[in-house]
Amino acid sequence: MTSALLLATVMAAEAPVQVEIADLPAIMAAVKAPGAAAVLVNVWATWCEPCRQEMPDLVRFYREHRAQGVRMVLVSADDEDQRAQVARVLAGLRFDGVAFIKRGDDMAFIDALDPSWKGSLPATFLFDGRGTRSQSWHGLVTYDDLRAGVSGLLDKSKKPQKPPTKPPTKPPTNQPRRER
Repeated sequence: MTSALLLATVMAAEAPVQVEIADLPAIMAAVKAPGAAAVLVNVWATWCEPCRQEMPDLVRFYREHRAQGVRMVLVSADDEDQRAQVARVLAGLRFDGVAFIKRGDDMAFIDALDPSWKGSLPATFLFDGRGTRSQSWHGLVTYDDLRAGVSGLLDKSKKPQKPPTKPPTKPPTNQPRRER
């Protein structure tokens, strides 16, 4: 391995993860941004053991499916002053997607993702490419859960869209032609 390639590899492994502090509109804008067939939103925290337990499968699923149109948005429930710790955890997982620390009203955030969600962590939400929620997992989610949920959205995005049908044209009437 050349020294330049080795240096690039080391720098990529140590590249800091961008963790933005964001309110609900900014987070939902990331969910609804064009270009994805499916969007996984995971709400987690560094102090939540089940969250950290499921995170390797989440990141692995994202890596293996992003070329097929999967976007992942991670939203930490940690306090804003824990930004560096959140970034360290995500860097350790080599996560390179969209990451936020949530700011603002908790109930508005909860209701926007899923009104039936009580706010317990971890929680994962699946949205289609238009930003419509398709499925929710309140609690641990597995790789197989994600595969089953996302496959339907990816299948839909692969189907060719039918062109809009034109309204039927009226048959020509048998009116005599006017002479000029």
